[in-house]
Amino acid sequence: MLNYPTKDLRYIVINFLEQSPSQRLEILRQLGIARYEFLTKMHLTEANITCIIRFFQYPNQLKFPNLMGADLSGLILDGVNLIRGNLSGANLQDTSLINADLLFVNFTGANLRNADLRGATLNETIWLYTLVDQCNFGVGTGLTKQQCKDLQMRGARFDHADDYK
Repeated sequence: MLNYPTKDLRYIVINFLEQSPSQRLEILRQLGIARYEFLTKMHLTEANITCIIRFFQYPNQLKFPNLMGADLSGLILDGVNLIRGNLSGANLQDTSLINADLLFVNFTGANLRNADLRGATLNETIWLYTLVDQCNFGVGTGLTKQQCKDLQMRGARFDHADDYK
């Protein structure tokens, strides 16, 4: 754990988010969490400050990315590994997640409108109350037929949409 009071940790995280991507990556390396390289792309928002505080508090105990409530809107996160991630309530609107590893991800209440998930691996994902209007799933790799039907009814797009009617 970074031994700082929450107020100081907040300042450290704001400072982190003001750095360039390469400077952020160096900080992540120093903390031993460079595998979460996507943190180098996040915007400086209140939601992301709260999110990154969770990463910085206990960097040695991180197993799965907790991005609950994070603002990842408009980012290019192609190929990212978010296996077992908690993205509940996250804003992923207009985000590109092409070929991402999203196994066991919890998308409850997340906003994936206009997101691009073509080629993403989506086995065992949770989609409760997720906004998926115009989200492009490609062929929906790893989704069950029932999940595809449900997501399509909520406005998601699939390459072979007729298969799910």
